[in-house]
Amino acid sequence: MSVRSKKIIKAPHELERAPDKQGSLKQDGLSVIKFCLHTQGTTGSYFLKDHMLLFVISGVYTVRFKDQEYTVRSNEMVFLHKSIRIDYIKSGESGSEFMLDYMMFFLNENMLEEFVQFSGFKPTNTLNEFIPVSIIPVNELTRSYIASLKPYFETPEEVKDGLVRIKFMELLFHLAHANEHFLHQLLQPNHDKNSNFGKMIEENITNPISISDLAYLSGKSLSTFKRDFQAAYHTSPLKWIRNQRLDKAKKLLAETSLSVTDVCFSTGFENVAHFSKVFKLQFGLPPSEYRLQCKHSEEKIK
Repeated sequence: MSVRSKKIIKAPHELERAPDKQGSLKQDGLSVIKFCLHTQGTTGSYFLKDHMLLFVISGVYTVRFKDQEYTVRSNEMVFLHKSIRIDYIKSGESGSEFMLDYMMFFLNENMLEEFVQFSGFKPTNTLNEFIPVSIIPVNELTRSYIASLKPYFETPEEVKDGLVRIKFMELLFHLAHANEHFLHQLLQPNHDKNSNFGKMIEENITNPISISDLAYLSGKSLSTFKRDFQAAYHTSPLKWIRNQRLDKAKKLLAETSLSVTDVCFSTGFENVAHFSKVFKLQFGLPPSEYRLQCKHSEEKIK
């Protein structure tokens, strides 16, 4: 799956403005977003701020995490752990004018804690490794649950907050009943105890990630993460990450034909004007002028 360099969307917040959004239900950090579009291959990327369950009603939704690819077809569901970047390709089915219809359920930590208390579920460390993405079995009860949400999207303003919360609880009960490992996976920490601290940070440099996200990924508290980072890199996380991104951007401007906008987004910056400003402060020239300077230097050498 080839995904062109473009801005990485922060999910779920920026998905609320997506052009193919058909409706949404929201309550205290919880959200269900329904999408419907005609497509033969829409690609993109997003960074997950919360856990996500994606159910495909019709069509095909393919996600890639690092070098692994997962294909979700009609009446199938995929679970995506929080604080990871996902690349995707969305495709409709030829028999339905390439229609793709799907729902995204976003689950925050508060909801999970409430469900554990309410259900009496006793989490145990039964999983030996972190599993960021997995296809979730869907039974008839879960399919009926998805169908039951249709009237809610037709009049979302009439749906009370408490009812949205209850519907999330219902979904978790269905999934936990169908797959005993699901809740263990949902509650597992998003880090490998044996993973290298520096490698984890470097792998996420180009993601639109916050310092709190990095602390979560490393399995440390925010204060401990900042202290350990300072000790390892002799600077603050924000400054180090910004400088790494700028160095990557400088190399791309000199060695590729990517536009300034593509360079901005592919190196983890989220705003072109801000990228141009900090690039000039660091290297003395705006990105476009720096590229011209590189071209002139090459021509002189020739």
